[in-house]
Amino acid sequence: MKIHLIDGTYELFRGFYGPPPKQAPDGREVGATVALLRSLLALLNEPDVSHIGVAFDHVVESFRNDLFPGYKTGEGIDPLLRGQFELAEQAVRALGMVVWPMIEFEADDAIATAAGRWRDDPAVEQIVVGSPDKDLAQLVMGSRVVCWDRRREIVYDERRPGIANLMTIYAAVTGESFDSLEARYRGKGYSQFKADLAEAVVDFLKPIQRRYRDIHDDRAGLARVLRRGAEAARGRAQAMLARVHEVLGFIPEESAEGSA
Repeated sequence: MKIHLIDGTYELFRGFYGPPPKQAPDGREVGATVALLRSLLALLNEPDVSHIGVAFDHVVESFRNDLFPGYKTGEGIDPLLRGQFELAEQAVRALGMVVWPMIEFEADDAIATAAGRWRDDPAVEQIVVGSPDKDLAQLVMGSRVVCWDRRREIVYDERRPGIANLMTIYAAVTGESFDSLEARYRGKGYSQFKADLAEAVVDFLKPIQRRYRDIHDDRAGLARVLRRGAEAARGRAQAMLARVHEVLGFIPEESAEGSA
């Protein structure tokens, strides 16, 4: 069997800002919840989908807010969306899916824990993480644990690294998080992303190139460094050679000359 792990909060946000609003008979806004259910029902229609776990940020804040000033909060969330958080959890549970409503931790933490819990289970053929969140790409383990962007039909797999490798390079040379990169390039396409990545790599290498030129152009200083290195290496080599001669029973050159 395959286990599909879904970021329900991401799907709920997508359902709120994508399809048009929809009201329940009592006037409550339920459009995001309806869109979420449609998305999950479409997933259930896939032939290899049978076991689904859906993680939600029951509250946006987590223990990380105590550790990192300025970490994301629920401030600014549209009340019409926020009012559907609990409704969405109840609706997904009614579909028969496992629901993890996270309070002290985040939905990502639940997904990562589930992937770690079942990735070595012999009864599990594959774990599919249904999220475009590049931070979750660190869960990938060959074809055993893969990330699947349902919007773009992209599977982040070690055998098909694609954009994930480029984002890893971008994050490494700039220090920017995967989430930040995803948000910045959402809707802009990969052409702009690749052009900016090239500039970021060039900027990252500039100090290294300047240092190389400084060393290369200072011929006298370079010669001094090489000379000191050679002298240090010669001293260590002579000490080691003396030990080898002693172990092998070679007669030291001074003794040989005295005997002659």
